[in-house]
Amino acid sequence: MVRYQVIIAYDGTEFSGLQRQANDRTVQGAMEQALRTIGWEGNSILAAGRTDAGVHASGQVAAFDFDWAHTPEDLQNALNANLPADVAVWQVRVATDGFHPRYDAIKRTYHYHIFCQPHRDPLRERYAWRVWPAVAEELLEAASAKLVGTHDFAAFGTSPDDGGVTIRQVFAAEWQEAKWNPEGDGLVFKVTANAYLYHMVRRIVRLQVEVGQGWFAPQIVTEYLQAGSERGMVPGLAPPNGLFLAAVEYPADDND
Repeated sequence: MVRYQVIIAYDGTEFSGLQRQANDRTVQGAMEQALRTIGWEGNSILAAGRTDAGVHASGQVAAFDFDWAHTPEDLQNALNANLPADVAVWQVRVATDGFHPRYDAIKRTYHYHIFCQPHRDPLRERYAWRVWPAVAEELLEAASAKLVGTHDFAAFGTSPDDGGVTIRQVFAAEWQEAKWNPEGDGLVFKVTANAYLYHMVRRIVRLQVEVGQGWFAPQIVTEYLQAGSERGMVPGLAPPNGLFLAAVEYPADDND
């Protein structure tokens, strides 16, 4: 029996999140169905992060044990032949014994896409949040800089574990022009941290957009970080359709 590590990409629009549910379509359910079609007899795959309904991924990591008699490339081809069109396996490799995609991860990177336009755009809104009034990039940049470092993010989300801590380390947080955007009105927020709270990225983005629109000064980010749970949760979430799990990183010995 071999433990395999795979990178998965998916369009989350038609999924009720990653985690398997009894009566709803999920990414985990699609992966496990494809695996069983090719002879897998396991109970559950492991995943790096439980993305919400409507959230996308280009770098989700999963792992499973499988007695597969062929090459990892053959396994990738077999899975992709049995997965629905909105899920794809981009890489398959043999992992170290006991590898866990969530607990062994040291960094996770999310991207959140927005574009500024007064009228809806059906061709882009599947993968980005349309915001109006337009945002000022210098205000977004001032707000994002305050996120870097080790902080208590209790005002931005709840721990995925009962009674878990809400302190997280953010290694990088910045806004950039979206390269895919020919209209020139698209931006992407890129954030890398050791781990995240439930809904943390979507609350961070929502607050930053409100800063960028002039509703608040960038200092409000620091005020929420310093107040922790005493001030209460940041109200409102950015919609899920703009959020992508872009990459998960592991110690070097897990990648050798």
